[in-house]
Amino acid sequence: MMADGAALARISGPRKAAIFLMAMGEEYTTRVFEKMNEQEIGDLAFEMSLIDQITPEILKSISLEFVGHFEGESKMIIESDSFVKNVVNRTLKENKAIAILENLERKKRDRPFVWSRNVNVGTLAGYVVGEHPQTIAMILAHMPPEISSEILMTLPDELKGEIAMRIVKLGQISEDVVREVDKALRLELSGAVGPGGKAGGLKVLVDIINGVDKTTEDSVMEFVEEGNPEMANDIRKLMFVFEDLAGIDDMAMREILKKIEGRQLTYALKTATDEMKEKIFSNLSKRAGEMLKDDLDAMGPVRLAEVEEAQQAVVRAAKELEADGTVTLGKGKDDVLV
Repeated sequence: MMADGAALARISGPRKAAIFLMAMGEEYTTRVFEKMNEQEIGDLAFEMSLIDQITPEILKSISLEFVGHFEGESKMIIESDSFVKNVVNRTLKENKAIAILENLERKKRDRPFVWSRNVNVGTLAGYVVGEHPQTIAMILAHMPPEISSEILMTLPDELKGEIAMRIVKLGQISEDVVREVDKALRLELSGAVGPGGKAGGLKVLVDIINGVDKTTEDSVMEFVEEGNPEMANDIRKLMFVFEDLAGIDDMAMREILKKIEGRQLTYALKTATDEMKEKIFSNLSKRAGEMLKDDLDAMGPVRLAEVEEAQQAVVRAAKELEADGTVTLGKGKDDVLV
């Protein structure tokens, strides 16, 4: 079984490259590193250092993107520290290798809650929900957005809006405070890593909202709208939703469509506007477009939640490509490139 499109879309491009290279081994990775600059090596080395294991489903899906086919039989347990150290040392001169490895350790120490990627979200949410709302807001603001989105969806409805407001208003957090909360939660969950400190704000909240389901989004926005209509308007301006994809350029749309499974795309288009459908069909081959139209015609009633989930998966894939620098997403006239 391959990883579903939504799960794969949550993995960044650099992380995919790191997984692929680690699966290929030190020798192969060394040859690849020899063709990269120091910045690229540092970025990839950092991603590699965060990987403990690779499931066969993820490995297969990522390998298919790179080479067309790969079969994995069991979970790979990765000694990432020694892997990175060996590859970097083989590739660069001693002084440069030492500099990259020292910087790598510093970056690992500075990233708070990065260990949350390796913890069951349900278990993590169970611990987080018992904290004070301000502490929950701080934790979600520091966690990777995709993890925060899943946790926010599990919180009681009466808490979601309040947490969202607190994230927006969250100021710069003392590194010592973040370190203490990170350490306490990490110890309870037997995780590992060190913290840093950052502020919350609209952008942090929007990144989280972009990954939640429609019910959670509505709950948050209703709460914010009642308490601060101006803030709600600012959030909507920053949010990127499925129908906004109708305004991106064709090349970007084709890149996004490469990441979406056929069934997912069919569900996503179930409630799409004519403009959005035209955008999709115009960027598919004639044969693929005909097949998609046939699937849409044959599709019976489906749950709205499934449609919204598919649309969110498409948006996540688009934002992943934007983060990689593969595509540029725009929203509104302010984002038009001239």
